[in-house]
Amino acid sequence: MYSVSARFLQRLAESHNVATTVQLFLTTGQVIDLDHTGGSVTVDRSQSIRRTCTVTGCDVALIPRTPNDQLATYGARLRVARGVEYGDGTSELVPLGVFRLDAVEGDLGQGPVTLQGKDLSAVIADDKFTEPYTATGTVVSAVTALVVRSIPDAAVTTDIVDVTIGRRTFDTEGDPWAAVQEIASAAGAVVYASADGVFVIATLPDLLTTEPAWAVEATEGGVYVSGTRAMTSDNVFNGVLARGENTADNVAPVAYLATDSDTNSPTYWGGPFGRRPTFYSSPTLITLAACTQAANLKLAAAKSPNASGNFSSLPNPALEVGDVLRVLHEDGTRELHQVAAFAVPLDIGGDFPISTISAKEDS
Repeated sequence: MYSVSARFLQRLAESHNVATTVQLFLTTGQVIDLDHTGGSVTVDRSQSIRRTCTVTGCDVALIPRTPNDQLATYGARLRVARGVEYGDGTSELVPLGVFRLDAVEGDLGQGPVTLQGKDLSAVIADDKFTEPYTATGTVVSAVTALVVRSIPDAAVTTDIVDVTIGRRTFDTEGDPWAAVQEIASAAGAVVYASADGVFVIATLPDLLTTEPAWAVEATEGGVYVSGTRAMTSDNVFNGVLARGENTADNVAPVAYLATDSDTNSPTYWGGPFGRRPTFYSSPTLITLAACTQAANLKLAAAKSPNASGNFSSLPNPALEVGDVLRVLHEDGTRELHQVAAFAVPLDIGGDFPISTISAKEDS
């Protein structure tokens, strides 16, 4: 979760005024503080571009009319934040993302005007390879090289254990952002653009060993609104065979099969669910350790839909995908949930649904 004060989290459960800001950074260097009437920021782990935004306003001057207007708009960026006012003249804001402005539309006469954007990973995804591209070195160096290839001043941060990758050549017309994710998987990691616009190389926190970041409780003074619990076997796998074969580096083939080894899991490998493997291969995997990390990363996603939760709470803009939440339902059931997706409203009365990728009973 984004670093906020204890006062901030307490304030979320109390009656308070919402503070929001939207800034438009034009390519001319001009920064405009946008008056806005609504919108939202959606964060979704299942999407290649993790953060997207929609902002609604009334200023029809934002609609490009001339070539100069278009030149200033194409490549412009949005910074969005939401927070709380404390009632004493102070407030605390949390960034919701840095976005490439992709669309502006509205009624030329009286509005409203709608702006839409994607986080900065879209810049990398759209910068397709125009010739074969070869990635070498380590996960961190190869990922960083691809990021700064498209955004020279980008910041890249990580706390993973770096590993060496096999030489991998990506074809002309290939997607560099997909290449980034393939390379990161060799370390059991993913890459995403954070709420600050920083590119982060990270592993998914473990549900059972990670300290919950927030409590969502159906109690007096709690932030819980409603919730559901579900299980499904659609597109669920309980084993991943990761394989690496790299003739360019003259490395012997390696492979590792990761399975759901939790005997209490409904998708336990060899249990009533059966054995349902899926497969992943990449030339970047040149060691058994890399295969193991990639297989475990893919397995976490492949088996996660078996237990999920969807609930609504009072909005918390500081959440991040992967955060572990302690949830107390209205019937007294206690669970640990891991955040998969949510949408933060930019208006006061907006709902705040949270989807999870896994859920476990909590003692």
